[in-house]
Amino acid sequence: MPELKRLNAGHAPAVLAFELANRIYFAASIPDRGDEFFDQFTDGYNAMLAEQEAGSCVFYVLVAEDGSVVGRFNLYDLEDGTARLGYRVAEQVAGRGVATATVRELCRIAAARHGLRTLRAATSHDNAPSRKVLTKAGFVPVGPATPADLGGTSGTWYQSDLQP
Repeated sequence: MPELKRLNAGHAPAVLAFELANRIYFAASIPDRGDEFFDQFTDGYNAMLAEQEAGSCVFYVLVAEDGSVVGRFNLYDLEDGTARLGYRVAEQVAGRGVATATVRELCRIAAARHGLRTLRAATSHDNAPSRKVLTKAGFVPVGPATPADLGGTSGTWYQSDLQP
């Protein structure tokens, strides 16, 4: 069973491998990160670690037994007990309940470790698997998400009020 771990500098090669291996798969349901993301991966990764250190975001990776990354689960814009949730899982584990179980685990961690009371996540109308994950993990629709929220497409914001 993969293990959820807080992102650190040592995860960089496995995160890059995960993003490269799943780029086409991800682009089928969410906007592609673009070549610049990969060309400047080290700088972007270091910036993420700095954001995490500053406390505005917390990044997690789902690590398989062989050390490969099979998912990313991120808490953004931590403020006043609220954060935005973003996640993606590798094609090799998609459709097996891994994302749902990990989102549920991250909800527990968000409340216990980070003092969060509310998580919000936006997903596009076209991304049925993500809507299913959020619903099964206890999130409820709370309103429309604009193309600015979702990188160019419309969708729905979901919210979960966390248990302390």
